[in-house]
Amino acid sequence: MKIKIEEFKKKYPHLAKEVLGEEKSQDLNLTIEKPFPDPWRGYIPGPIDYIRRCKTVEEALEVLDYLEKHGEINSNEANELRQILKEKGLEFFGSHKEDNYYYKKAVEYWKKLSRIISEQQPQQS
Repeated sequence: MKIKIEEFKKKYPHLAKEVLGEEKSQDLNLTIEKPFPDPWRGYIPGPIDYIRRCKTVEEALEVLDYLEKHGEINSNEANELRQILKEKGLEFFGSHKEDNYYYKKAVEYWKKLSRIISEQQPQQS
């Protein structure tokens, strides 16, 4: 963000005094760092996410019963998933999601984002 000193002083007089003191300059460059976004914000797990947390087909079938009973999935979807589970097993839906799966994925995302940001910033010497 680039702003003229006089405009900055007019809009933010107290902050200008604190930041600028008596120093006279033409422009002021401010860098505002935002916290990293949460990649899972607003994410709602679906039936396959729950199935991938299960350790057995029986456990996955119980999860589907629960989701169907509570209106999270309709009976057609539940029956399709049950059939796939019985015929192809848990492995069909992907690897098992361990505890803290979403936290670990978020950390990976934040590290990658941090690397990208640091590569984009000019090197200070």
